Amino acid sequence: MAQQPSGKPRLLAGGNPQIPKGDGDEPVQAYIDAMPGWKRDVGRHLDNLIVRTLPDVRKAVRWNSPFYGTEGNGWFLDFHCFTRHVKVAWHNGTSLDPPPPGESKHERVRYLDIHEDEELDDELIASWIRQAAELPGEDLF
Repeated sequence: MAQQPSGKPRLLAGGNPQIPKGDGDEPVQAYIDAMPGWKRDVGRHLDNLIVRTLPDVRKAVRWNSPFYGTEGNGWFLDFHCFTRHVKVAWHNGTSLDPPPPGESKHERVRYLDIHEDEELDDELIASWIRQAAELPGEDLF
């Protein structure tokens, strides 16, 4: 893993941590711990909400993003740091009711952009997590 002199992972464009691929909670927590500033709290909040909503969730880091999925059903969500927001990608977002607000060039994907000091609707996000976990996810790796 590329690290800064401080021993922390290098931050890529937009402040996204460069974390080696890995399966399980450990690489996801390394990613979250390396998220800069207020984004780290967003990452922790999302991770905790996902685990509370879906205790058996699978986790992995690929392409410098944490992924969440269900055994045998693929990956339904990942998130990524950008300069001014954290982008949550719902891989089957067009099938969620209501769909997340952000459109994508990809047919089934929808986004939720989270900005600093933005209140999250945990009930709505938990609903999306439950719905997404029941749908066929992506078999990305």
